[in-house]
Amino acid sequence: MSIRAILCTLLAVSVAWSHPNLKSRGGPQVYGACIKPNDIALTFDDGPYNYIRNISDQFTAVGAKATFFMNGNNWDCIYAPDRIESVKYVYSKGHMIGSHTWSHPDLRTFTTPQIQDEMFRMEEAFSRIVGVLPAFMRPPSGYYNDNVKNIAFSRGQNLALWDHDTGDADGNTTAQSEAVYNAVVDSKAKNALILQHETKASTAGTLVPYALKLFKSKGYNVRFSFPNPVPTVLNNFFIKLVTMAECLGVDPYQAVGVAQQQTSSWTCNGTPAPGEGCDSSIPCKTGKPDFIPALEHSGHVNITAE
Repeated sequence: MSIRAILCTLLAVSVAWSHPNLKSRGGPQVYGACIKPNDIALTFDDGPYNYIRNISDQFTAVGAKATFFMNGNNWDCIYAPDRIESVKYVYSKGHMIGSHTWSHPDLRTFTTPQIQDEMFRMEEAFSRIVGVLPAFMRPPSGYYNDNVKNIAFSRGQNLALWDHDTGDADGNTTAQSEAVYNAVVDSKAKNALILQHETKASTAGTLVPYALKLFKSKGYNVRFSFPNPVPTVLNNFFIKLVTMAECLGVDPYQAVGVAQQQTSSWTCNGTPAPGEGCDSSIPCKTGKPDFIPALEHSGHVNITAE
């Protein structure tokens, strides 16, 4: 079939198909790979930090979307003025944000209240800054056990893992990290869920440009205004760089509401330090954060944390 014939077929299908919304998840899951064929999801951990806007802009420039799993108090405090603006910025560009816990600990070593606290504080931060409740939590280093999983599920969050790791935070050379992208392309993988770290200058300055150029050269950034999901017969013509939620066909957030007005309580002072948890000097918060639904701008739904 000629290219012209293919395009004509695509145009015809676009008229016949609608654009259904992403499906709601049937229940919390542990996701370690994309589900939808021909979707590549590049995910970035440990921010918000210095390179998040640069990475966001690179994806936006080629019509692609990225996913950022953020901490509250790790490389920096999420409530620092420039970090608040960065969270708002990437969210406004249509990139996905998710929880990576408050202080980036090994959750397997934490008590139930400490795990609850790590998740609560991120729910609270996202609710405050952009008005969303996250539907995904990536456990630091991918470490979790049944208790971590059950607590995440009780809070309505999926666990987000990956099936390819660039090793950019583990001492890999640039060439070794680039080889991960090459392997995805060379193997003609039907999809991929790839881990990177937003806190690394080399990732923003070298790996992301390399990945975008590579996938573009192989047709992985092809985007058309056609239905989602596309007809099976046309899947080969819809290879995309998308968010993790999109590659799974589920919603990225439990709820989308309204950002809150900043107050003096937006601080990392008196919260767990990087790698640490709540304790006798820092009371654990295990309830639900305040959240303002989109249709209730004038009424604040106040669910008090324990």
